[in-house]
Formats: sequence, C-alpha cells, structure tokens
Amino acid sequence: MAGDATLVLVIDDDPQVRTLVSRLLRHEGYEVIEAGDAAEALRQVAQRDPDLVLLDVVMPQVDGIDLLAELRSDSQVPVIMLTALGNEADRILGLRSGADDYMVKPFSPGELSARIESVLRRAQKPANATQEAATAAFAFGALEIDPRTRDVRVNGELVELTAREFDLLCFLAGSPRQVFDRQQLLSQVWQSSAEWQDPATVTEHVRRIRRKIEADPDHPRWVLTVRGVGYRFEP
Repeated sequence: MAGDATLVLVIDDDPQVRTLVSRLLRHEGYEVIEAGDAAEALRQVAQRDPDLVLLDVVMPQVDGIDLLAELRSDSQVPVIMLTALGNEADRILGLRSGADDYMVKPFSPGELSARIESVLRRAQKPANATQEAATAAFAFGALEIDPRTRDVRVNGELVELTAREFDLLCFLAGSPRQVFDRQQLLSQVWQSSAEWQDPATVTEHVRRIRRKIEADPDHPRWVLTVRGVGYRFEP
C-alpha cells in the first residue's frame, strides 16, 4: 500500500464495471487495484493486503460466494458484495459467507462511498463493550471470554471466532441477561444502523456464534433469543 491511502481491491469479471468503480474510488482518494477472476483476486490479496474488497457475486468459473469463502479461510479483510441479485435469500447467503455488507446494483456513487466508509469505520474501531471490558475476562461455567487476548474457550478448548463474532459475543456477555434488539446491536457492535447494514447480519452472526460455542446450537445455553425482541446472554 502506497502512503496512507486506503487500498481497495475491486473484483469483477466485467472490465467496464471495474473501470467505472475504480474511477469513482480514485476520485474519493482511495488507492485501487483490480482483479477480473478468482485467481488474480487471491494473488492480489496475498501480495497487496488490501484494506477492503468490493466483490461481484456473479462471475464465471469461481463465483463471488465461493471466492469469499476461500478468502475467509485465512483473511478477515472487510468485504462488500456487489450484485444484481437483490432478493433476501441472496443477501442472507452473502452474509452467511462472511460478507460485511451487501449492495444491489445499480447503486449511486454516493451510496457506495458511504458504505465503504461505514464498513472501514466498523473494521478499524473496536466495539464499545470490548473497549470497556479490556481489563477483565469473563467466565461462565465452561465458557471463558478474554477481551485482552480476544480468546474464547469452551471446556478449555480454544474456539476460533471472527473479529465481529468476538465483538458481538463480548458485548452480550458484558451485560448478562440484558435484552438487545438487532438495531441496538448494529449500533453498538457494528457502529452502524439498519439504513446502511442489513439487520439480518446480526441474526447470522448469532447463528454462527452458537454453532461454535454451544453444545446444541438449536437449544443454546448462553446466547438466547427473546422472541419478538432480540437477544440476551445467559450467564
């Protein structure tokens, strides 16, 4: 990355789309690199370590969802998916694959710029609860959460959580039995709102946390659903 400019990788098989988006981003002061397929995208990520990725969903050979899964195997780079597929099932699939945000084409230059700023801000700024709890570890029976090392253990075994999964779990555990709705969690953990972030991302992150820490994710012990309201942590 040259200087202090934020480096954005634009991945799209359509060179006209790449050129248009890249021109917009450079106008906004970003440094931009491009990739037209999965192999080139992975090479750019490994060599250039971008600050953010804009990823088209529909691409030949390896589509965006599969490429995102491969990226997430060893990278937590923020990813915004760009697609013409706008139904809810497609958005949820993108979020479940590890996307930080999801934009449906066509979109305005202003919306793209604002979403990039929002995702970068969330990626660079730790959750409030994690900051406040930075000096204290939590222990809830078999579950241990250490904000200082960002480690989570169940029955002494280390559990691998993504940065956002850890922030969400730590936030909920920091206020046991308090119920938070998805809007509150978007605000506190993502520093976002439903205007910019699909509330379904909260639901999906809760599902992933349960899958990793709960003995029976369908009947969770720690992260509980309060029907019609939101979620709470049971100590």
